[in-house]
Amino acid sequence: MTLSVSETLPHWDMTVVYPALDSPEFNHDLTATRQAFDTMTSLFDRLGIDRRDRQSTDDAAVAAFETVVPALNELLEQFSTLRAYVYSFVATDSRNDQAQATFSMLMREGVRLTKLLRRLTAWLGGLDVETLIQRSTIARDHAYLVRRAAEEARHLMSPAEEELAAELDLSGGIAWARMYQNLTSQILVPIEREGQTVELPMSQVRNLARDPDRAVRRSAHEAELAAWERAALPLASALNSIKGQVLTLSRRRRWESPLEASLFDNGIDRATLDAMMTTAREFFPDFRRYLRAKARLLGLERLAWYDLFAPVGSGGRSWRFSDAEAFIVAQFTRYSTRMGDFAARAFRERWIDAEPRAGKVGGAFCMSLRRDESRILLNHDPTADSMFTLAHELGHGYHNLNLAQQTMLNRDTPMTLAETASIFCETIVRNAALQDASRDETLEILEAFLSGACQVVVDITSRFLFETALFEQRATRDLSVAELCALMLDSQKQTYGDALDEQTLHPFMWAVKGHYYSSGFSFYNYPYMFGLLFGLGLYAAYQRAPDAFQARYDDLLASTGLASPLELAARMEIDLRSPVFWRASLEVIRHDIDRFESLAADA
Repeated sequence: MTLSVSETLPHWDMTVVYPALDSPEFNHDLTATRQAFDTMTSLFDRLGIDRRDRQSTDDAAVAAFETVVPALNELLEQFSTLRAYVYSFVATDSRNDQAQATFSMLMREGVRLTKLLRRLTAWLGGLDVETLIQRSTIARDHAYLVRRAAEEARHLMSPAEEELAAELDLSGGIAWARMYQNLTSQILVPIEREGQTVELPMSQVRNLARDPDRAVRRSAHEAELAAWERAALPLASALNSIKGQVLTLSRRRRWESPLEASLFDNGIDRATLDAMMTTAREFFPDFRRYLRAKARLLGLERLAWYDLFAPVGSGGRSWRFSDAEAFIVAQFTRYSTRMGDFAARAFRERWIDAEPRAGKVGGAFCMSLRRDESRILLNHDPTADSMFTLAHELGHGYHNLNLAQQTMLNRDTPMTLAETASIFCETIVRNAALQDASRDETLEILEAFLSGACQVVVDITSRFLFETALFEQRATRDLSVAELCALMLDSQKQTYGDALDEQTLHPFMWAVKGHYYSSGFSFYNYPYMFGLLFGLGLYAAYQRAPDAFQARYDDLLASTGLASPLELAARMEIDLRSPVFWRASLEVIRHDIDRFESLAADA
């Protein structure tokens, strides 16, 4: 399938926030926000918001809390809008030096914010938080945050150490992560196309994994691996440095491991993680059945890595961006007018940047911009899979819409719940597309879902295994490029098994996935599996009782910063520590695998 030259893919509109990066309006707000950080720091100093041993939760403490929290919420609102605005330029053109410089400066302000939040956490750790919640309306409104802060305070270093860690992160983890993003977004890959060698951005080369011509897929895969190998040394340095920093700080903060800290950040416990991961492994044979059925459809004995996203069927529908827009709005509206109106607004007000181009980061994401507005980055191609990705990212935007009623501190959603709306919205669109689909279209749609589900269950497990092994070995020394590749290959063999040709695996997936390159979010993998299976479980609940579901669902989305995933799931009659729930969600995927395998057998 090729994109019609008559369709111009949209770029997002940021002029509704500020006319330009160098506009007086932007510079005014930037200066005002930086001054607000000075004011907030002085306020913290004056009120003694810092680490102290047990202290009285008296009138002065209550008054200090009720002074600081509203001011902090206001500052967070200002800063998050500025940061999202500037990042919109960095993400779509990493060669924009002005945007890069401004974003670097904002990251320094972000360090100041980190310091303030850690000071507040440390101070709350010295209070009787239950007394504070009882005595303060604002504390009751932020009760979940207050209780978690008291628990987190036990894992903070001294104020001086926390301040130093935040400052050093700028030239440590944050700097390495920015280097990773800038370097990888600017990689140009030499590749043979129609008898000529051309240089394409990495995002476009990776999109060739969906080309119907196996020779093209193989050529793109080999060119991609060669490009990653050329860039591997600085990327390995970045990865080693980031993981080393995480290990050091985890140890100094008295976490048993980076995984323990990650579980706390994501609001779940080890029992929940083990129930999900163990149940997922039970279904690996089913995913391998899917991969073997796909191989048969492609006329292959076994899939190579570069066949994972190969299209199946012939004559499947080509989803132009405008077609995807109309279909998504219609299906969201069928679910609820509120969701449909939201999607229509996102397209109408140009919230989406869909065109792949040099300097633009790969993949897709949604970021909150201001109040109930979001911005969505997409690298569109005219496939059903790309349409489902668009529906997925709009789901994140719908989540942001529901969170907009909360204060900024109460919008802080753990990653485990961050995929709740996106999976739900993607499922709405996928199931609708299946209703009137031909056999070939059904194969294409099932393939789009199953390839994604395979990534989120099987490949995510490989990433989890890789990162676990990486932390274990990095605790003693740096790992070489060859060792990182060996760990990745071993993780892929453990999860994909004999369903893939072991000679064609992807040893550089540690370089591909930017999720590894975060000093603030380790194990940026298993929450995606949680999100997929939780979202599928919620969709099943919707199908059982649609009339009673919508209001409860919107309330759930609005509450993801107000309670733990365990508590919110319990509201929907879900026990996350039980394999029964995870098995029921995986059975939904198994049903689609059965259907796909049957269609493949008839082909």
